[in-house]
Amino acid sequence: MEYKPLVVKRHARPAPTKHNAESRYWRQFKHPVFIKEYAPVTSVHFSPSKPHRYAVSAATRVQIYAPRTQKVTKTISRFKDVARSGCIRGDGKLVVAGDDSGLIQVFDINSRAILRTLDAHKQPVHVTKFSPADHTQILSCSDDTTVRLWDVPSQSTITTFTDHTDYVRSGQVAPTNPNLILTGSYDATVRLYDARSGECEMLMGGDSGEGGARNTAPVEQVLMFPSGTAALSSAGPILRVWDLVAGGRCLRALSNHQKTITAMAFNGSSSRVLTGGLDQMVKVYDVSTYKVVHTMRYPAPILCLAVSPDETHIAAGMSDGTLSVRRRQAKPSESSGADFISPAVLRTGAFESFLGNLPTIGQGHVKSKQKSKPVGDVDEMKVESKRKKRLREYDRLLKGFKYSAALDSVLLKQVPPTTTFSLIQELIHRDGLRTALAGRDDVLLEPILRLLLKHVNDPRFGEMVCDVSGVVIELYASALGQSPLIDTLFLRLRKKVTEELRFQQELVKAKGALEMLMASAALTSVQPQTTES
Repeated sequence: MEYKPLVVKRHARPAPTKHNAESRYWRQFKHPVFIKEYAPVTSVHFSPSKPHRYAVSAATRVQIYAPRTQKVTKTISRFKDVARSGCIRGDGKLVVAGDDSGLIQVFDINSRAILRTLDAHKQPVHVTKFSPADHTQILSCSDDTTVRLWDVPSQSTITTFTDHTDYVRSGQVAPTNPNLILTGSYDATVRLYDARSGECEMLMGGDSGEGGARNTAPVEQVLMFPSGTAALSSAGPILRVWDLVAGGRCLRALSNHQKTITAMAFNGSSSRVLTGGLDQMVKVYDVSTYKVVHTMRYPAPILCLAVSPDETHIAAGMSDGTLSVRRRQAKPSESSGADFISPAVLRTGAFESFLGNLPTIGQGHVKSKQKSKPVGDVDEMKVESKRKKRLREYDRLLKGFKYSAALDSVLLKQVPPTTTFSLIQELIHRDGLRTALAGRDDVLLEPILRLLLKHVNDPRFGEMVCDVSGVVIELYASALGQSPLIDTLFLRLRKKVTEELRFQQELVKAKGALEMLMASAALTSVQPQTTES
């Protein structure tokens, strides 16, 4: 008669949570690369042009990373103080950055040479950005409460805005109009400036607002939609949406973070906005409904956040000096045909991989990618030899009636408890549990007691643990007092059983109280019907 292997009992598992398409997309950003910097990462910015290198500002330097290798390609360290807001120009050729001494410098990204130096600010400069519509202009926001628009060729200030009364830590030039500038300040206000008039055209937030527009917390970040008709601002844990066409009316005030929101970024199509905060969370909002569609957790408070224009990388800088880069493998359909075959690729001979299902050229002959079907007679019968399955170690020992050795083989750490207790159940059926447990010294008895101690309060195995514990106590009660280790394990087992009994008693009391409340509620709901009848 052939031996039947041990059947491991499978316990019911909770049904896996189903993720919607939105969540599945953001979960594709995985395998995060953690890069340790020397100081908190205060800024991350992706180049708008390919290959979308990104600038990371930390300590007294700005580093340029390659997105494919996640390695530093350039290091710019010509700063007297902490570097801030390293930003790459739209054509990917220049980098601008400020520092805590108030100096603004423009660098050539390849040679790292200083091309321009702007030194009108007297306090730390936290924002330096090239104008998206005019690459010869730079926006700067400083702790001296001023906002300046610079002309790079002449190294002169075009306009200076002085309406803010506290630190200005965020700002942006409108993507479609180089004359409109949106800023946020620690005076709790968001302002929209016009460089042509030099005046503040719109004031949002502050004490003068009503309802959701009222804000007394410092404004950490502002972000304008590409259309220029709406803007976002973060003050404390509140994210606000402003309608710029309607004069700065607050459309929404969202509170999904537990702590201050410190970073905001759009995805490539601006259909989603990502917010990062000091609560170590990044939340993704659908801008059509402003509902959170996905949440990502990070190991430290987030200071800056950026998404690559092709939506393949999410970079986040944290307060502990860690730079986290999550990557997503873009699908071939997301790239244009020009991205597939370039002259450089053709020269390398790699174009063969883009030929789809065409035959590939091998060594002297053509290999077809499709597998050929076996050719033979229709009535031909093929005899296959079945490979005999090898028994597991515990099955082999059970087959030889070596019960004690079989039990020892499933007491190892790498063996799951379902297998261990399935074998114990088999020993009980064979009336071999007492044989497997008998005749053990303190070394062989210790793993059994630790197993019982670990799973005595597990609802899957609790009943079987009690049965095994009864046999162990019966066999080794006379040996108590001879080994301090075994005595300690028995005492811990007794204490854990006592705690479990007390917990079960509390559950029974709670169950009884709930049944009384439910019965009382049922009576009160039925009583009016009986009086009416």
